[in-house]
Amino acid sequence: MKSVHYLALPTVRQHDETTGWIALPRKLSSIACVLALAVFTAIPHALAVDQLSLDDRSANSEAFSGVYVDPGTRTATPSPVLRGFDPPEKDWLPGHRGVDLDVAIGAPVASAGAGIVHFAGNVAGTPTVSINHAGGLRTTYQPVFPRVKAGDHVTVGEIIGTLASPTDGTPGLHWGARTGPKTYINPLDLLGEAIIRLKPWN
Repeated sequence: MKSVHYLALPTVRQHDETTGWIALPRKLSSIACVLALAVFTAIPHALAVDQLSLDDRSANSEAFSGVYVDPGTRTATPSPVLRGFDPPEKDWLPGHRGVDLDVAIGAPVASAGAGIVHFAGNVAGTPTVSINHAGGLRTTYQPVFPRVKAGDHVTVGEIIGTLASPTDGTPGLHWGARTGPKTYINPLDLLGEAIIRLKPWN
């Protein structure tokens, strides 16, 4: 009968709360230690990555959270809204890519925020002023006879023109805001948690 030889492995003893002390091979213990080290190393890294993503999200959300005012009131209190923001589901569909504010013809119109005048002139017969702001934001004001020209630096609340008579039969000041060529946002959101007043449009 052949004798069987067993390889004895060095062991460490680990306490089990149910059965008391048990023996584990040293190799398994080493593996367990490596896994535990990997887990505890990964946790801070994961938290750091998550914190970074939170910071990124905060930075994005704050990209347009500078000081902005209503172009009609020149304060954070918005003018009465004649027509609200109603963007189309598709770019080619009709919609309202801004808000119409109850501002009188001839009244001064202010820049909603500090920036540089991108355009001041006529667009399809409508006098228009558009301004570039920090973070890639651009605001547009129609119909406005400009007092500024392209390239001018303006401050928040600075008068950029006066409201002209409507060219399309729509009363009031059209105020638009976008963050990209086809990405429009509600300009009233720039004012923060302001109370929006809707005025009936007769």
